[in-house]
Amino acid sequence: MRRQPLTDRRLTRRTLLAAALILVVIPATMLLGIFALNDRKYLFVSLLIVLYTMIPFALVFERRKPQARELIVIAVLAAIAVAGRAAFFMLPEFKPVVAIVIIAGVCFGGEAGFLVGAASGFVSNFFFGQGPWTPWQMFCFGIIGFIAGVLYKKGWLKRSRISLCVFGGLSTLVVYGGIINIGSVMMFDPVLTKEALLASYASGFWFDSVHAVATVLFLFFLSRPMIEKLDRTKVKYGLIEP
Repeated sequence: MRRQPLTDRRLTRRTLLAAALILVVIPATMLLGIFALNDRKYLFVSLLIVLYTMIPFALVFERRKPQARELIVIAVLAAIAVAGRAAFFMLPEFKPVVAIVIIAGVCFGGEAGFLVGAASGFVSNFFFGQGPWTPWQMFCFGIIGFIAGVLYKKGWLKRSRISLCVFGGLSTLVVYGGIINIGSVMMFDPVLTKEALLASYASGFWFDSVHAVATVLFLFFLSRPMIEKLDRTKVKYGLIEP
């Protein structure tokens, strides 16, 4: 797989602005939904997150108009993630969503990775059930895609199977599991306590571990063919670069 030039590894102002939006505005909106709206307007909050995710992605095209085929590729990646999550509905937590989101972030940048992750969480929950957990899942999926894009841009994440699998397993266990367990507690009581958090992490550890193993397996088998195919598509049609 081709390596990214060193001169391309500096984060742009666009990415820094996207990071501020993703790390500050979206969490603030989620907390607003919990404390001001009593966690009952989760669909409204989810739609706001979808809107927010489109802003960083739109900044990718600050110097030109997006092409329809570029948007179609992102939509297809999100659709693959949704279909993959639905296909393994009988195996709790054994899902390919995080793997697809990481691949999207590596191939098309952190902004696209966040959009694919958030959209996948929102759309797939029309099958699995919408609820106050939806914004948390959207954020967790999205933030992993964004981190993958940023780390790849900086040269800290490689396209090799080992690098992607290690990152995928750790990010699923630590980032997704770490955040979603906080959300699980706050769905029942907005006031966090050490005892409640410890209980949530302890009870969710095995689910998070299965999720991490699934991500590693899907990245091991899917990362190389998908990245190579997306690379050829990018070259053929001149699509967006991270």
